[in-house]
Amino acid sequence: VARRMAAGEPYTVRFKVPPGKKVKIDDAVRGEVEWDVEATVGDFILLRSGGMPVYNFCVAVDDAKMRISTVIRAEEHLTNTVRQVLILEALGFPLPRFAHLSLVLGEDRSKLSKRHGATSVTQFKEQGYLPQAMLNYLCLLGWNDSTDKEIYSVDELVAAFSINRVTKSPAVFDIKKLNWINGQHLRALPEAERAELVGSHLASAGVAKDAHSAFAAAASKMVAEKIELVNDASPLVRDVLAYPLGETLSSAAAAKLGGDLRAVCAALVAAHKAGQLPDGAGADFEAEWKAAVKRMGEALGLKGKSLFMPLRVAVTGRLAGPEVADQVKVLALAADGAVCEAVPFGQRMEQLEKALEAMQAPVEA
Repeated sequence: VARRMAAGEPYTVRFKVPPGKKVKIDDAVRGEVEWDVEATVGDFILLRSGGMPVYNFCVAVDDAKMRISTVIRAEEHLTNTVRQVLILEALGFPLPRFAHLSLVLGEDRSKLSKRHGATSVTQFKEQGYLPQAMLNYLCLLGWNDSTDKEIYSVDELVAAFSINRVTKSPAVFDIKKLNWINGQHLRALPEAERAELVGSHLASAGVAKDAHSAFAAAASKMVAEKIELVNDASPLVRDVLAYPLGETLSSAAAAKLGGDLRAVCAALVAAHKAGQLPDGAGADFEAEWKAAVKRMGEALGLKGKSLFMPLRVAVTGRLAGPEVADQVKVLALAADGAVCEAVPFGQRMEQLEKALEAMQAPVEA
């Protein structure tokens, strides 16, 4: 060996494995794991022929010098543990506690990868996910605190988390569950903080002129119960500013509203012409709108779904969406606050009046 080294032949430095050597660890997730070293790794390389130490040597020494107490990593590193334990024992370092977590799988139960969607923290942030929601969901992948609780603050996770309750079964990354959890955290935010996030998104998406405008704040309040991601806000607000009345009136669902729809549409147009509807940008708009709708219902002898569904169609041009009063307020503020196209309330009433002319009055028996 000395002669070949003196001759300049390339060589590697290997770890000499003692005959019959076994390595056993008590993994915090997988329990007791044991290897027959000779059968598993043999005399493994420590130093490559180019003089570069291998990963397993470097990481073992680095962990020991930093006094790492617990090594938590993916199950793919389980076989590396054999080499690292041998190195640490040979150098006289204490062994850390090991915990090998199962892989996170895609919904097709294959290893999570780029083809399953976003893979970086930045991508999730750009799509409208909140940091606290991501932490919440990731902690639930293979862990629970023995309760049915699913929504945690960061402080609650810190207090409740224990590596001893991590399971060794692989977890499936469910994007629908992540979205639901994100929605819960989004709605739990103080209104001002949520308005800041949604307003910034609306401005960057070309919907609002100013992230801090009254329009952006009203839009944030309107969509709060409807969105799961911050980025869900812009398409919803654009829908609210549009008025697809003709398309909705031609639907089978609108046809089922029958004479109630015609009566409510006529009453709404008449109230608008008479100046009896409150200003959507007014300070007391919500209370005034509620009172105006109540008067209309009493005058027509309608209440509940028979009143509110036709009113929704007449005001918004749609059969579903956020609260009608919230939509009217956002629409009123859009005149000064929106960048994208909007159909003003007055223009809607003009279209509604024309649509009324085409409606067939109910035939009396």
